[in-house]
Amino acid sequence: MSPSDLPVAAVLDRATGARRAEAEELLALHAELTGEQPVVWAGRIIGFGETGYRTPGGREGRMPLLAFAPGPAKHTLYLVEGFAERWPELLERLGTHRASKVCLYLTRLTGVDRDALRELLARCLAAAQQPEG
Repeated sequence: MSPSDLPVAAVLDRATGARRAEAEELLALHAELTGEQPVVWAGRIIGFGETGYRTPGGREGRMPLLAFAPGPAKHTLYLVEGFAERWPELLERLGTHRASKVCLYLTRLTGVDRDALRELLARCLAAAQQPEG
């Protein structure tokens, strides 16, 4: 994955109606927590900051510290691996969501506990900033 020159507004425009306002809210929250400017990665993901990674197989690459992708049906937040197992108490408080290994899927922000979301993002950011070892 790599950063692109695509304007952030073009990615935000993939979410329409109420989801567009939610995408703007996610943009502001991510920027506030990271202190970074948004950059479009892979043509569809809005990322903040940057870190390197290495897979167990030795592959290396770059990725944002925190990122999300707004869309017409759901918002996808890209978090640290295993976030659901690390912080189940935050996911319990969060509200309606789906989770995978590294993604949190939110259909709408309506009903999402903003304090739990903020804490989850802050913990993921801190974990992403830790050197691997």
